[in-house]
Amino acid sequence: MEALQWPKGLKRTKPREQVFDVLAAADRPLDVREIYSRLEGQGLALSTVYRVLTAFEEHQMVTKTTIMGEDTALYALRRHDHAHYAICMGCHKQVQLPRCPLQPVELEMDGFSITNHRLELYGYCRDCKKRHGQDH
Repeated sequence: MEALQWPKGLKRTKPREQVFDVLAAADRPLDVREIYSRLEGQGLALSTVYRVLTAFEEHQMVTKTTIMGEDTALYALRRHDHAHYAICMGCHKQVQLPRCPLQPVELEMDGFSITNHRLELYGYCRDCKKRHGQDH
């Protein structure tokens, strides 16, 4: 992982560093319960994890993705090399796309310059299609 600068105005605390370390070690976006379970035994309350993630979001340290049709949010550290995922609506499995399909696109619309983007694809993984005995 490339070094991420701690943002000015955000105090470094032990809980924030613990959540940061979990997100830095993750190979995919995680939901709050996954982050909390990886911190088990470190004395953090679930509400503390939520507060830390809110602070990270306010300081643009994380990218928050909400799974379509659900209340589940996924968090990943914001890095210079961004990633896009296909997300299974059945089991929430996430598959990273091999490359950014929008990378070569440069658009300007009515004076609006695109500076960043996020792409999420939703569908059903092979296992969920088999489990339900149908193609969704």
